[in-house]
Amino acid sequence: MGTTTRPQTRNVFAMTDAMDVAEIVSLFATDARVVFGNSQPMVGVDEIRTGTTAFYDTIAGLHHEIVTEWSFLDDTIVELKVTYDRKDGQQVTIPCVTIFHTDAAGKIDDYRVYFDVAPIYA
Repeated sequence: MGTTTRPQTRNVFAMTDAMDVAEIVSLFATDARVVFGNSQPMVGVDEIRTGTTAFYDTIAGLHHEIVTEWSFLDDTIVELKVTYDRKDGQQVTIPCVTIFHTDAAGKIDDYRVYFDVAPIYA
């Protein structure tokens, strides 16, 4: 069921897995909007930086495996398996879907993540 993954998509998840907040934030437009599941949206790079840092503080590491990617113009949908290294030394793998849109400059201006975080903290 695989598809070809675009370099931009591989880059997004490689930066995310490296947990380098400055690099991740550089992918986003100044007024970007990020939403994790049913959480409140983070709007703007300052909120994205703060929220990403706060999330990373709760885990020891993570790795995204791209299962399938669908792209149409400036919109991308990615099905993933994400393995989280928990602070207690255990690992958990969770299915995830990410949807993002890029603006004319190639920056992400809308990013949504759908997954059940409960196993990360169980």
